[in-house]
Amino acid sequence: MEDENLSNIEIIQDELNDDYVNDDLYNINSWGADYSFRELISMYSDGDLVKPELQRKYVWGKPEASRFIDSVLLGLPIPSIFLAKTQDNRLLIIDGYQRLMTVYDYVRGIWSGDDKEFKLSNIPDKINHRWKNKSFNELTDSEQRKIKTTTIHAIIFEQKSPIDGDTSLFQIFERINTSGRSLLPQEIRNCVYQGNLNSLLFELNTHENWRLLFGNKFEDQRMRDLEYILRFFALNSNYILENTKSSISLKKYLNEFMGNKVNNLDPQIDLFRNSFIFCIDQIFNNIGENAFYNVQSTDLSTIRKRFYPPIYDAIMISTSIAHRLGIDLSIASEEKRIQLLQNSDFRKYISEGTMQIEHIKGRINLALKFLYNYEQ
Repeated sequence: MEDENLSNIEIIQDELNDDYVNDDLYNINSWGADYSFRELISMYSDGDLVKPELQRKYVWGKPEASRFIDSVLLGLPIPSIFLAKTQDNRLLIIDGYQRLMTVYDYVRGIWSGDDKEFKLSNIPDKINHRWKNKSFNELTDSEQRKIKTTTIHAIIFEQKSPIDGDTSLFQIFERINTSGRSLLPQEIRNCVYQGNLNSLLFELNTHENWRLLFGNKFEDQRMRDLEYILRFFALNSNYILENTKSSISLKKYLNEFMGNKVNNLDPQIDLFRNSFIFCIDQIFNNIGENAFYNVQSTDLSTIRKRFYPPIYDAIMISTSIAHRLGIDLSIASEEKRIQLLQNSDFRKYISEGTMQIEHIKGRINLALKFLYNYEQ
């Protein structure tokens, strides 16, 4: 499934290797606590225990979920969970969501996997015969009590400083999450930086012309499409356009941008929404569905149908700037875009050191020149 999701995206090796070393120093308190499943279910229902945005979809299969309930009923040891106390005094589930959600679903009677009645599987030699094919309500009172009173150990941590965000959460997710796969940066951001901007990314990701320009009508399960929307907002900022640094760490910069409180205020969210939709629609209407694709390296007139992030940067941000300058956006065309892609300097800026400030500005300025007849 992951390879399928990647098939429409051109991987930029320079950006893939962005493993910055975070030099922030944290003052973190941590402690242990034992919670019964009854307590955790109540906390989750009341909104005091929060699922990460990463887990919008339940990923365990019915056999795996049934095996966990079976383990609880048998009294087998349960691995600890990891929670983080957020600035608004809620507990964010960093590790253990699948386990908690499985018990929550079983007790309420509906399995998140298919929104149907949750009955334990009938797996030969895997589920105890006493509760095969049984729902929670079909268990004995003693068995129901066993599930609700079973305790699970939680390790809780709270960031005391820096006080301007939950920046340590990104580091924690990246290092200790045991969900069975390495989390991509945007998956972690959508766990850590919950708020208006995070919600906006999901909203904009369904915009029809964006799906067509991205080249995949299905939302990416690993949230790479969300990251590209965030990337437009972050790179289309004075911090980048007026920056004199040599380069940036894209991962670190996107973390900081998404966690910035100003970027989550309603007026800013409205500006982000309007800017993204306007630029996407203008590009789709004037340039067409191939707008964010590159050309073949061996044939500069043949389209390579893969979403190419640095080309996306250049065309989106140049369109935004041209609009602010009052330029007629309808003068952009696919023919002009092909001429841009054939320019040797532009090809360097989209393939080498793509997060060097000079190359970010260089590809944006060339897009302005070729698409909108404007030179800065």
